[in-house]
Amino acid sequence: MTTRLLSLLLAACLAACSPKYNWRDHASPDARYRVTFPAKPASVTRAIDLDGMRVEMTMTAAEVDGATFAVGAAEAPDAARAQAALEAMKLALLRNIGADPARTSTASASASNDGTSRSAIDLDATGPARDGATPMRLVGHFEARGKRFYQVIVVGRDKAVPPEQIEQFFTSFTLQ
Repeated sequence: MTTRLLSLLLAACLAACSPKYNWRDHASPDARYRVTFPAKPASVTRAIDLDGMRVEMTMTAAEVDGATFAVGAAEAPDAARAQAALEAMKLALLRNIGADPARTSTASASASNDGTSRSAIDLDATGPARDGATPMRLVGHFEARGKRFYQVIVVGRDKAVPPEQIEQFFTSFTLQ
């Protein structure tokens, strides 16, 4: 009985010492980005349709307490279609959480340095989600550089992720 009690106490101590957010660096082997995930990420590649453009998108994601931190990357046939993909990704994700695009906080930017076209969209949206009961929050950054495009998102219950965790994830994302 003493050994069992000691084992339970040790297990409780170890659980208390483990961090909720276990940040770790990730470098994409193909898509030329780096980011820090709050847990060990997993990757999957699949074909998606973005307003008639079919591409292979690789999603790398980690989940902590029901909040998903993810980066998706793909390549379009040309830079113009990569930029168009940003709006298509944004609208698809807003539909997924049931958010009204007209009531969504967004910011856009475009630039062209050394002949490489760049554009980005940032958003913060809340919606009732598919079940209509659980308010969901989506914070996203969508970026196109040349023919490549990226989505960097955090999605989960409205109050599931502290703002400092969202900020750490987004500020860690860099293109190489």
